[in-house]
Amino acid sequence: MTKKTIRIAGYVNDSLVDGPGIRFTIFTQGCPYRCLGCHNPDTWDPKGGEEVEISALIKKWRKNPLLDGITLSGGEPLSQKEALLPLINAAKEDGLNITMYTGSTYEELLKRNDAVINEILSKVDYLIDGPFILHELNLNLLYRGSNNQRIIDLRKSTPDKLVLIHTMRDFK
Repeated sequence: MTKKTIRIAGYVNDSLVDGPGIRFTIFTQGCPYRCLGCHNPDTWDPKGGEEVEISALIKKWRKNPLLDGITLSGGEPLSQKEALLPLINAAKEDGLNITMYTGSTYEELLKRNDAVINEILSKVDYLIDGPFILHELNLNLLYRGSNNQRIIDLRKSTPDKLVLIHTMRDFK
């Protein structure tokens, strides 16, 4: 059954800091990781935020002709994995790329062998993985906060060989 709603903390219509280009960023509500020093602790409570129609979010981004992509942030987006698929599918239909943040590593996600997560990973373009670790804070990193986190180009990667992005030039 297709999910019709998603619980979010909010969204940004035209972010420049959540992935390459101009992004429509959705901050999902609920996070089991609760990282010390988290940038978005208000997203932790799975009952916080507000329940919104997925179609309403899609309509909002479709009003912005300048978007390059959508970003799924949080909270932990994969805590609402069934609600992500309609968003991801609509973004793909609209020719938008998809960046997704997760507190899990790519390898941990693969080990789950979860059909929904695997489908999401097959459609996401850029995965920013790993928990935020305060003692590895680095404010000079592209689109992430701590040295352990990676930007993975899932379009070019295989489970055996990850292609990492380090600079803006790597997004080509």
